[in-house]
Amino acid sequence: MSLQAFFFDRVTAEITQQMEGVAALTDQLSRQRLTPDAQACVSGAAEAADSARRLLARAIDLRKVTMEGVTLDPAPLNLRELIDAVQERWAPQASMSGVTLLVSYDGDPEACALADRTRLLQVFDGFVGEAVASLRRGAVEASVRAVAGPEGIRFEGRVRGARDAAWDAQELETRVKDVEARFGLEVAIGVVLARQIVDGLGGTLRSEGVGGGSETLVFEILLPAAETPAEAPQAAERSAHVLVVDDNATNRMVAQALCEMFDCTCESANDGAEAVEAARGGRFDLILMDIKMPVMDGVAATRAIRALTGPASLVPIIALTANAEPEDAEGYLAAGMNGVVEKPMKPEHLLAALQAALGEGVEDETPGSTAAAA
Repeated sequence: MSLQAFFFDRVTAEITQQMEGVAALTDQLSRQRLTPDAQACVSGAAEAADSARRLLARAIDLRKVTMEGVTLDPAPLNLRELIDAVQERWAPQASMSGVTLLVSYDGDPEACALADRTRLLQVFDGFVGEAVASLRRGAVEASVRAVAGPEGIRFEGRVRGARDAAWDAQELETRVKDVEARFGLEVAIGVVLARQIVDGLGGTLRSEGVGGGSETLVFEILLPAAETPAEAPQAAERSAHVLVVDDNATNRMVAQALCEMFDCTCESANDGAEAVEAARGGRFDLILMDIKMPVMDGVAATRAIRALTGPASLVPIIALTANAEPEDAEGYLAAGMNGVVEKPMKPEHLLAALQAALGEGVEDETPGSTAAAA
């Protein structure tokens, strides 16, 4: 990794973590009794933070795709559910822009493909985002057509109103710069990322229509067929009590907000020494432990907790760290930790770690989220 790439990764990770903190703080503020003007300020700050997070996430993903190619995490996916997810993600934003989002599905309702749900949603995000931005009124239509055949499922996505991504490589740069000038950087990055994902999946892009808002962008991808995924078991109803250990107040707030999202109760400690003292009472179901802290770091605190007597020594401990390379993780596990969650924390990664440590005792309260291994 070059020095420039190293600093890019470090800076973007730090900015992302700070934006997560702003989001958590504004969420806490929004639950307080505020004057209408104060509530409007909090909402504005939350919206700005969310926009910055989305823009940064897209920029990071585009850089990775450009440098490393499209990475995939395929799993059985119900294709009817995919277009429903597009409507859920985009209908509110389209309505705020004065646009109606119409979605449709043509094919077997139970059609299931082996596909990366996140990547396919990113394709729709890019093209629907451009279509919504380009219209001041009227309707944007998004659809999926699934046709099963001997080679797999031919997936055809359509977005009426998106047009700039269908141009050839020589014209694309000029068209995307025009998109950025008209609709902003986030929309432009989304268009380029969507196009690169389609290319990376071996798909094709074309444009149908006579130009303007009536033009329709069509992308086709051949996906392997898969068995219909079984429904995930329901989590047992139980509130886990979690100790959040971090010397950074913003990081503590973010972790606590995410734990509360999953119906957990929380206490906090500022360093490893405080964590060891708090753990002596044996009242925690799990400890989220930062690694680099003053007074006593997370590894030393974990070893001290494991040296306690009785049930207090057995509490599951999850490392929270920006240093989550395999060799680092091996050291944390060797010290007695049960898992690792990388900073900046993603809700699905924290949920997976909590469920792995606590079994079915943690409930997923985030609509549409999918747990991933920590």
